[in-house]
Amino acid sequence: MQYRTLGRTGIKVSPYALGALMFATSIGNPDPDDSARIIHRALDAGINLIDTADAYGDSEEVVGKALKVLKGRRDDVVLATKVSRPMGDDPNQQGASRRWIVTAVENSLRRLQTDHIDLYQIQRPDPTTHIEETLSALSDLIRSGKVRAIGTSTMPASDIIEAQWVAERRGLERFHTEQPPYSLLNRGIEREVLPVAQRYGMGTLVWGPLGQGLLTGRVRKGRQNELRRAGFFKHLTDERRLDTVEQFISLAEEAGLPLTHLAMAFAIAHPGVTSAIVGPRTLSHLDDLLIGADVVLTDDILDRIDEIVPPGTDVGTLDQAYVPPALQQASLRRRPVSERTAA
Repeated sequence: MQYRTLGRTGIKVSPYALGALMFATSIGNPDPDDSARIIHRALDAGINLIDTADAYGDSEEVVGKALKVLKGRRDDVVLATKVSRPMGDDPNQQGASRRWIVTAVENSLRRLQTDHIDLYQIQRPDPTTHIEETLSALSDLIRSGKVRAIGTSTMPASDIIEAQWVAERRGLERFHTEQPPYSLLNRGIEREVLPVAQRYGMGTLVWGPLGQGLLTGRVRKGRQNELRRAGFFKHLTDERRLDTVEQFISLAEEAGLPLTHLAMAFAIAHPGVTSAIVGPRTLSHLDDLLIGADVVLTDDILDRIDEIVPPGTDVGTLDQAYVPPALQQASLRRRPVSERTAA
């Protein structure tokens, strides 16, 4: 497998990363031993980056136990986890405050059964905490040896720039990576996030390269009602997205590729993308993706993709996408009635 450098960290990672959300027994694979076999298969195939999060149910514990079995191979793994999503009803058990970060990292280290985390990421921006507070806490973790590198996930380009400036002015560790959504259907990060990450030498680990299941070929137009009854995410029943998937299915057939291989090859073709995170729930899912690991798309195919979904645009939005406070709270974008005067 051809390894890539993770930004300016010097850490070498595989172009496919193993996402561990589906290893949580409550929402993914109910058999931890089966999840361990998937992890071991991925490592044997050359995938060396495993990405999980404290909010992924018992995923960290499953990953920790699976790695513990592989005696002497912990240093072969670039182990990444995340913090900031709610871990309970307590309002202080979430976010990116120093108070929570220093507690959360100890919890993750215990669950992962390791003495250090290679990449510790803020899973979602925390508008209630000043970025200097967050970077200060993360810098202390790096200096203590508990964390090797730090990153963000779904952070807007403007916030990435602010964080870089704050780190430089205050002499703090800067974010080394960003983890945004990216796929054939969601290319919005090509407009600002990827260029900004490249400008600051950040590695980029993209999630959702298979469109949260839409780009597996198993979700087709005409099954919307069935999907709704099954409780699938709203974006899996978006008519615009389903219509676009049909076009990509036809393109994949013309190219002689499974849709999954077309989607993954696209995700790692951008020069700003370091790795694409795959989240297999079964061993067969992983094996299918590994077969296409060496697929390289021609310029003709990439041009056809650009015609279907223009660069820098999204077809619909993901349910899990970050929504800034100003878009969630009407009061942040409306003057008080008393101040509204005619021009």
